[in-house]
Amino acid sequence: MEGELRRNVEAICSDRVVGILGVAPVSRWDTPFFEPWIPPEFRPASIWPETRSVLVIGIPVHLPVLETAPSIWYHELYQTVNRMLDGAAYRIACQLNDQGYPSVAIPRDGYGSIAVLREKPVAFFSHRHAAFLAGLGNFGINNTLLTPEYGPRVRFASIFTAAEIPSDPVMEDPLCIRCMRCVEACPVRALPGQDYPEGLTEKKTCTARAEALFRRHISPCGLCIRVCPVGEDRKQYGREDPDLYREESGKYGNLRRAWNHVRSYGSG
Repeated sequence: MEGELRRNVEAICSDRVVGILGVAPVSRWDTPFFEPWIPPEFRPASIWPETRSVLVIGIPVHLPVLETAPSIWYHELYQTVNRMLDGAAYRIACQLNDQGYPSVAIPRDGYGSIAVLREKPVAFFSHRHAAFLAGLGNFGINNTLLTPEYGPRVRFASIFTAAEIPSDPVMEDPLCIRCMRCVEACPVRALPGQDYPEGLTEKKTCTARAEALFRRHISPCGLCIRVCPVGEDRKQYGREDPDLYREESGKYGNLRRAWNHVRSYGSG
């Protein structure tokens, strides 16, 4: 029965253009994989005690659109992906409920606005850590979760369910190659350049930039995830040259002109 439940969820994901799916047992949150670890009050069993499994879904952010960031194009794509994630997570929870397994969807963002995040830069549940525990990837220098398929260019949402669904193993081999391109690309120097979780993002600095971009209708920033060389999507789009985004590179004038054109419109 549990295997059939997973197949049903996979069918929904395929129908909703969800790129990746992982499952973790709720007990996995009680085993620290690194320090500092997730405090008890942020774990699924504390948020919804009926939880037995956590399903994590991911939808990719298309790299060619991200390359124009910060821009109205990336801003709109980001919003679209967020809406799709929430819809897919809600649909999965509904199907599990219909089959007799109490389930709830956790929205992709756990804060009311960027202004709220600036004052209190923590959400009530971390999808990044859930994705890590569900075997979808592991953390990079840029503090995001890197996946084999899309590097850090993927957004996540989660579903808590009372069903015990077959889980995925945690990914042990690190994906981050420590190239430091994300550190170099950050315009506000919010990344200290140390391995996660020692080198945590300067959240208030990062959030202040996001807030400024939001006022111009072109948030989020996206530069640290644009330059990350990890991900099969780079091959798909022919973006395997790691020097592609360096200003001094003269080989990609046509791409740079296209990015500049998009950035010149749609913002305040």
